[in-house]
Amino acid sequence: MVRLSRATLSRVAAEARPLAEPRATGVVHLGIGAFHRAHQAVYTEQAMAATGDDRWGVCGASQRSTAVAGLLRPQDCLYGVRAGDDVRVIGSVREVLVPGDDLAARLAAPQTAVVTLTITEKGYRRAPRPDGPPTAIGRLVAGLRARAAADAGPLTVVSCDNLPGNGATLAALVTELCEPPLLRWAEQNVTFPASMVDRIVPATTPADLDDMEARLGVRDLGAVVTEPFTQWVIEDDFAGDRPAWDRAGALLVGDVRPYERMKLRLLNGSHSAIAYLSGAEHVSEAVGDAAFAGYLRRLMDEDLSPTLHGLDAFDLAGYKRSLLTRFANPGLRHRVTQIAADGSQKLPQRLLDPARERLAAGHEPRLIALAVAGWMRYVTTARELDDPLADRLTGDPHAGAAATVERLLAIEEIFGPDLRDDRVFRDLVTDGLHRLTADGLAATLRTLDT
Repeated sequence: MVRLSRATLSRVAAEARPLAEPRATGVVHLGIGAFHRAHQAVYTEQAMAATGDDRWGVCGASQRSTAVAGLLRPQDCLYGVRAGDDVRVIGSVREVLVPGDDLAARLAAPQTAVVTLTITEKGYRRAPRPDGPPTAIGRLVAGLRARAAADAGPLTVVSCDNLPGNGATLAALVTELCEPPLLRWAEQNVTFPASMVDRIVPATTPADLDDMEARLGVRDLGAVVTEPFTQWVIEDDFAGDRPAWDRAGALLVGDVRPYERMKLRLLNGSHSAIAYLSGAEHVSEAVGDAAFAGYLRRLMDEDLSPTLHGLDAFDLAGYKRSLLTRFANPGLRHRVTQIAADGSQKLPQRLLDPARERLAAGHEPRLIALAVAGWMRYVTTARELDDPLADRLTGDPHAGAAATVERLLAIEEIFGPDLRDDRVFRDLVTDGLHRLTADGLAATLRTLDT
């Protein structure tokens, strides 16, 4: 087996080699998983290629695991991305750090101008678990402290996670951990622009690695597989210099919120509905069922789209059609178990917030409620539950629908007191869970309006 590296890059076809070779590190990324490697790192390389500005190499940092470093370090941090039929080796990543490495020094380096994060929804917590490592937010604040002490200049910190108001959320968490002198420095030198990211990146399989080896001519254990579609919308609020991401197709705007809400609710909300209702192994299989695809269309049209505003110049109908096409792509093999993880952290912004808005407008969000009922059935019947609140979610799978809904709605971190006490929402979810349990999904969809 010949492994991908700079020494073996000549074996790769010229058209599949990196577009740029950075000479310096200008971006530090926290959470260097598959999504970052298929999204922000690609935009960064394309920006360097478009401008010739090669100062924007990426230093990626893992929060808990050494797995990504184990894949990329032997390959000189090179890896391939397959997007549809297009395959290219990406060279924008220059270094991968593991827990224990000096992340603060990289954050304090004068040439570092931007920090990006993909740490997932559950990464946005203040304090570490008693027996756990420092949080990503804590490590970021330690880096800001070192940067302030070094007087290393301004820094832009861009959250790329699926959270509403991700920039403001991150800024608030950082602020809480800053002592007064550091807070004063940060207020003058650090910005936290919001962003919205969109690209479906399923977990890489052994078959994907074999396919990439056949295409590249070398073995690439860090390869990622994604779809051709990609989108990045960033609030134009940078503290200093930045990669020319706009030259690579990113959209710089004054207000990200309309785009963020659209993506969280239409794409991610539909994904959650697929994960908790369909029973399929892959997203494409779920959408291949005409009745279920029809339910997704109605979910987007009737319960989710009415909560979206500020998109008058955007082709919302075309975007929804494109989502169903993307979901139906069998080449992605996007496993629903990957989407189903951490549901307690995802449901509020994906489905519960739009449910609140529909209830406040006097409408019954029946289609959202069915997806929530599906989640309740999932957490009470799953053999293994990947969720930070798993101990509180699991319960008697034979309890009646009303008892299960009563128990789970009482978890205020998820539903808040408003949805817990909303009789309309409670009745809709209870009805949906009863139907799913008694009749199954197909019959429930046939009789949804009765």
